[in-house]
Amino acid sequence: MCAMTAGQRGRRVLVLDSSNKIGKKILMSGGGRCNFTNLYVEPGNFLSANPHFCISALDRYTQWDFIALVDKHRIPWHERLHGQLFCNDSAKDILAMLVAECEQVGVGIRTHVEITGITAIDNGEARFRVQTAKGDLTAHSLVVATGGLSIPTLGASGFGYDIARQFGHSVLPTRAGLVPFTFSDAMKGVTERLSGLALPSTVSVPAATFSEALLFTHRGLSGPAVLQLSNYWQLGETFSVDLLPGENLADWLKAQKRAHPKALLRTVLGERLAKALVLELQALLWPARAETAMTDIPDAELLALAGELQAWTLKPSGTEGYRTAEVTLGGVDTRELSSRTMESRLQPGLHFIGEVMDVTGWLGGFNFQWAWSSGHAAGQFV
Repeated sequence: MCAMTAGQRGRRVLVLDSSNKIGKKILMSGGGRCNFTNLYVEPGNFLSANPHFCISALDRYTQWDFIALVDKHRIPWHERLHGQLFCNDSAKDILAMLVAECEQVGVGIRTHVEITGITAIDNGEARFRVQTAKGDLTAHSLVVATGGLSIPTLGASGFGYDIARQFGHSVLPTRAGLVPFTFSDAMKGVTERLSGLALPSTVSVPAATFSEALLFTHRGLSGPAVLQLSNYWQLGETFSVDLLPGENLADWLKAQKRAHPKALLRTVLGERLAKALVLELQALLWPARAETAMTDIPDAELLALAGELQAWTLKPSGTEGYRTAEVTLGGVDTRELSSRTMESRLQPGLHFIGEVMDVTGWLGGFNFQWAWSSGHAAGQFV
């Protein structure tokens, strides 16, 4: 995005990629269909220590601008839940579109390029020397679009943070984001036994609440709700799960007690939740009442149980880490960058775009939109 925008201004642009293939994150996104943006992009969908930083770039290159580009290339797409937009066919369509736009304005793209060093120079128009295993290059502007630490198997590294520090920039602490939770207590066995079960839920920490699908896995908890919450959760904290969101479970249980006095609690709840889940919950929350008829359970106990099922408190031991994380929280401190140009305030001509910065989007196309918006912003000024 940055290269094609600069190329459209007549700039001579070269993209260097250490990988053997460009656009790997695009190709794997959305199960191979690329969740390329979202209909409802707002600054509040992004986390940063400097929350106002993203506003300018998002305003100047919106989701509608990217959708127009997709439509120009006649790429069919569809909307899923919460305004998420996906290709009908393949993520390859988005990558091909970007490559075609770059080729049209003469942008060069080189793969298999290992960068061994970067030096600031003063040589007329050239302000940087980039040393590579295949020879040196000089440039007036240098744009760092190296991403974060997520999914190292795709080539992710901290190289962009190293460049930032080299030129005096602060790098805020990083951690895995949009990542599944793991457990080491009794929940570990529960999630293993329920692996593959998904259900609608509302999950909460004090700073955020999300209502989406929850997925039990053999390693812990995942699904959109958990991935979203992981951006706001800190190690050592608990979070709560409402297993029947939007319902008054207490009143429903009292009504069931009147209608089915001889029924067992697990039988009644088995009408609303997967039976396997109900059996696990029974072992955790009401083992002493497992064989007690509803009529013999005091209303106060039913009310307390309803509260536990709608605010089930869990304490993860951690997350799956960068290995499966979709994004990296933290990064280059945006207070040392221009929100208009993405340029360093410390080193003229040095720009940072995308995930390498301390700007992290929610799940659902927001991180791609930040890539497009920040890339376009820098591309207008390099």
